[in-house]
Amino acid sequence: MRLRKEFVLRALEGGEAFSDLCARFGISRKTGYKWKERFLADGLAGLSDQSRRPGHSPARLAEECLCALVRLKLAHPTWGPKKIRALYARLEAPGPLPSLSSVKRVLDRAGLVQPRRRRAQRACGRLQTPRAAHGPNDVWTVDFKGWWYTAGHQRCEPLTVRDLFSRYVLTAAPLPNARGETVRAAFETLFGQHGLPAVIRSDNGAPFACTRAPRGLSRLSAWWLALGIDLDRIAPGRPDQNGAHERMHRDLAGAVQRRVDGPLELHREALEIWRHDYNHRRPHEALAMRTPADLYRPSPRPFAGTPDMIDYADGWLPRKVGRAGAIRLDGMAIGISTALAGWHVGLRPDGPKGYQVAFGRLPLGRIDTATWAFHPEAP
Repeated sequence: MRLRKEFVLRALEGGEAFSDLCARFGISRKTGYKWKERFLADGLAGLSDQSRRPGHSPARLAEECLCALVRLKLAHPTWGPKKIRALYARLEAPGPLPSLSSVKRVLDRAGLVQPRRRRAQRACGRLQTPRAAHGPNDVWTVDFKGWWYTAGHQRCEPLTVRDLFSRYVLTAAPLPNARGETVRAAFETLFGQHGLPAVIRSDNGAPFACTRAPRGLSRLSAWWLALGIDLDRIAPGRPDQNGAHERMHRDLAGAVQRRVDGPLELHREALEIWRHDYNHRRPHEALAMRTPADLYRPSPRPFAGTPDMIDYADGWLPRKVGRAGAIRLDGMAIGISTALAGWHVGLRPDGPKGYQVAFGRLPLGRIDTATWAFHPEAP
C-alpha cells in the first residue's frame, strides 16, 4: 500500500515520464494506469487488493434451481446429491440440469450435508457361500429393525423384507411381537401378494434360527424349507454380511424413527409412506438411478398354501416328527428337534448301522443304530 500510494502521488505530480516511473517501481504501464485510475475513482481504498471473482457467471444456477434442490433435500434428508439430482431431473424442473458437483456445492453451502466417517474395510468370511441374486425374487432378505418407543410408550419394532436384486422393500411394518407364529402370518400375507422367493437370507436370531436345533432350524425356517425356499444365513454376529439390508434400515431410521412423534398407528402410516417413497421415487445408484419398482416383478412361483408333508425320492423312508421332537424307528424313539414337530423327515440307509437324516433338501445329520442316537450336523 505504501509503494502504491507513493507511485500514484508521483504520477499525479507529472515531474517524470510515466514509462520511466513505472520502470522505477518495477511495474508495467498497464498496471501503472490501473492504480492511477483506481486512486482517482476511489481514493486510497481503490489501491487495496480486490476480488478476482467475475462480476457475472453465465453458468451460475438460477435461483429457482437452487430453491428446488434445497426443497428436495429437506423433503428427503437422508438422500445424497446423486439421488437429489436424479429426482430433480425426473420432475422436469425448468432450466438445464445442474452437474453433480454443483448439487453437492449447493447442499453443502446450505448446511444440509453431514460428513460421514468411513470405516476401514475388513476382510470377512461367512458361514456359507452367499447366494447371488440374478433377478427379482432370487433372494429375499429379512430382519427386524431395532425397536423404539412411540410417544405413547408403545414399542415399535418393524419387520422388514427386501428383494435383494431390485432393492424393493416388500414390507416394513411393526408387528405385535417377534414370535415365530406372528412372523409366519406376516410372511403368509407377503407370499400371497408376491409369490415365493428362491432363497431367504436372515441372521441367526429368533425367530429365523435356533442355535439349539439341527442346522439352526426354527419352526419358521422349517416352514420356509417345506415351501421349497432355501435358507441363506449369515455368520453369527456379522450383520455386515447383510449390509444392504442394514443400509436400508439406516434410511428408515432417518426418515421415520427420528422424525415421527405420535402413537403407534402414526408410525405405521409413516413407515408405509416411506416404503412407497423408497420403492417408487427414490433413485438407487446400484440400479443406474432407477427405482426398485422399475425392476421388481412378482414371483412366478405362487403360494398355494402349506403342504401336508414333504415328498421324498425313492430310497428315503419318511418318518413323522412327534410333538416332543422324536421319530419312531424299529420301535425306538429317537429325538430330532421340536422345530420339526408335525413334519416328516427322510431317512436313507447309510451303512449297516446308520441312517442319513434330511429335511427336504437339507441334510440334518445321522442316526447311529448301534446306540440309537441322532448326531446332527453343525449348523
